[in-house]
Amino acid sequence: MARIAARSLPLGKLIRRALVFVLVFMALQSAWEASRGSWIEKLWIHDLTVRSATALINRITPEVQAVPQAARIAATGGGLNVLFGCEGIDVVFMLAAALLVFPMSWRMRLVGMGFGLLWVFTLNQWRIVALFYAFRADRALFDLMHTTAAPLLMVALTGLYFHVWLQHAAEPADRVPSRPTALEVP
Repeated sequence: MARIAARSLPLGKLIRRALVFVLVFMALQSAWEASRGSWIEKLWIHDLTVRSATALINRITPEVQAVPQAARIAATGGGLNVLFGCEGIDVVFMLAAALLVFPMSWRMRLVGMGFGLLWVFTLNQWRIVALFYAFRADRALFDLMHTTAAPLLMVALTGLYFHVWLQHAAEPADRVPSRPTALEVP
């Protein structure tokens, strides 16, 4: 397996990358905020997120008979509202901004973004399903999961995806053949 050569970036270049990351993230967040109430929000939240989470819930526990109602998963015994900001898109934007600031081909950026979008969407679906069951079982658990544990887990797992993708997407010039050293046993 190839290893990526360790290089230290000059501080100025590191600061520029961080600034571009923040600016791209803010631009994406602003665009999403501007889409409130639009067909884009309805497509992402109502159609993709709520409908598929409801289908998962009904697959796991058919007796619950959950029903998608716009941005709500309705069910006897308690449902869940998927509000603007609870759809996981901020993690997608974080990943997109990260993919833009690291050196890789545009093809690798786009492929990484496609797989990353599926990754974050899947993580968020399971987060919503877990929150649905937590809300029905224990409101304190729901609050902990909703405000702290689940968002942290989504960011950490997406960071792991990004790390793995960077290993895969490294430019060929950045790859160094793996050679055993005195400290490594072949």
